[in-house]
Amino acid sequence: MSNNLALKLREGTQKAHTQSENLGFMKCFLQGVVDKECVAKFFANLYFVYSEMEAAIEKHKQHPVVGKLYFPELNRKANLEKDLEFYYGKNWSQQIVPSPAAQKHINRIRNLSENQPELLIGHTYTRYMGDLSGGQMLQKIIESTLNLEGYQGTSFYHFEQIPDKKAFKNKYREALNSVPVDVSTVDKIVTEANYAFDANMQMIKELEAILIKSIGEATFHQIINFHNPGSTEQPATAN
Repeated sequence: MSNNLALKLREGTQKAHTQSENLGFMKCFLQGVVDKECVAKFFANLYFVYSEMEAAIEKHKQHPVVGKLYFPELNRKANLEKDLEFYYGKNWSQQIVPSPAAQKHINRIRNLSENQPELLIGHTYTRYMGDLSGGQMLQKIIESTLNLEGYQGTSFYHFEQIPDKKAFKNKYREALNSVPVDVSTVDKIVTEANYAFDANMQMIKELEAILIKSIGEATFHQIINFHNPGSTEQPATAN
């Protein structure tokens, strides 16, 4: 029997999704205004977050809830290592530390892993579904703007083991709907997915100062002076 978790996650995170797309940094990003240093720092933060998240999922792969969403082909840590070597060089690991927002996110994942591992899937849903969906467009923007090719510097978005992303996302949603959880836990997972969205937004906001320094405050405000209805708002507002 389905718990409709996939639908509840989608509907329950629509507002956060639109808020994310309306961050100043993301508006610039979607307009093709991309700074190399920002991309490098963002990937560095993601490296720490995914390292923690993927270690937690691996640890709980036999868990009755977490195990249903155990898909190692989604793992991003090794791909992020390739990207960090591209941006920082061979000794990349000595040059990066998690930002305050990233550290807060890591602490949250660690706490869930120890106390409520079933809620980790709120984080995996938000991250991996985003990477497989909108992340593919972001990859093209980075590649085009920074004049890269062949996933050089954008390996994070390359899912070598998932050739058919649409089919995989359907499989993932089916797995979500098969998770043995009650209504209360479904609500908690949706809440956690929104926490993951907010944590990501905080990491992105930290990058705005770097971008403004790169492009200038006037250009930044000129670009961000509009509301993006967001991809998730379209179905809701259609008559």
